Amino acid sequence: MFKSAILYRLAPEWTPPSLDAFEDALARERFEPCRATESRSAGWVEPRGREHGALVESIDGQLVASLRTETRAVPASAIKDALEERLQRVEDETGARPRGKRRKELKEEVVVDLLPRAFSKFSTTRIWIDPSARLMVVGAGSIARADEAVGMLMQCLRAIDNPFAATLVNTATAPSTGMSIWLSEREAPAGFSIDRECELRQAQAAGAAGTTAQGDEGPTAAQQAAESKATVRYSRHDLDIDEIVAHIAQGKVATKLAMTWRDRVSFVLDSSLCLKRIELLDVVLEAVDAQAGQGEDDGFDADVAIMTAELGRLVPELIDALGGERVAAETAADAPAGDAGADGAR
Repeated sequence: MFKSAILYRLAPEWTPPSLDAFEDALARERFEPCRATESRSAGWVEPRGREHGALVESIDGQLVASLRTETRAVPASAIKDALEERLQRVEDETGARPRGKRRKELKEEVVVDLLPRAFSKFSTTRIWIDPSARLMVVGAGSIARADEAVGMLMQCLRAIDNPFAATLVNTATAPSTGMSIWLSEREAPAGFSIDRECELRQAQAAGAAGTTAQGDEGPTAAQQAAESKATVRYSRHDLDIDEIVAHIAQGKVATKLAMTWRDRVSFVLDSSLCLKRIELLDVVLEAVDAQAGQGEDDGFDADVAIMTAELGRLVPELIDALGGERVAAETAADAPAGDAGADGAR
């Protein structure tokens, strides 16, 4: 159900609408394929995958919705060739090669003409809402894609006078700091174990390029930029080694770390508190198979119930391992002026 998870905290005053009202809200933006001249389309589809089914599912009090996105892109080489042909034709007819605004207009015409023949790419972003925990989990691999789905959900619920605010979960200890500490101390937090993959990057050096205290020339801006991008990756490798401790002591920080929670769920944590490559382990999968075989449905209910139950326990323990959640007032006080997003999302 979820391969990636980005965590949002819902405002305490928000109450979800009734299922019928929720359904009506999402139906306003039901997915429609791209029209001939459109390069992108997004809308809600049935999480269960059954045509003309419900757009929002409620299973054991957990709400699930799915946003589908279609994108069509014309290869740059095709645009270049078609545009050159059109420019040459105009030049032959008029004696002048189009430039500036006219060239831009011709390029736009070329893209519109080629779009109907472009291949479509589809992606689905699943949203899970746990009203009692005020938690929303978006199954996206990037915050930008997650924010897009959350923004569309906000828009739909605002249309039925049920607006809500959601902010990214922000922990007291930054994920990079926490992961670096666990690696340097060679000890995972309670309930977690460190697996065999991590990424370390050079932390941004304090101070600007210039001269040293002794008057010698310091590193150039280019050298500093190269150092700031220095990255070390370990894959399928024991991470309990002196080399990693030395890297961290020399200024690198962990930006990705593979972990397992209570021998039940494995994942890769990154510096933005995004969980990637989420995988239920054997002890959980056996329970999924057992539950799926007990009913006559397609197994969707069992998948949702077990995945949300596991993540519903994992997420609070992960937040605790990172020092707990920072309250909104602290986050706002630390943020630069003008950082707040629409409806409190960021």
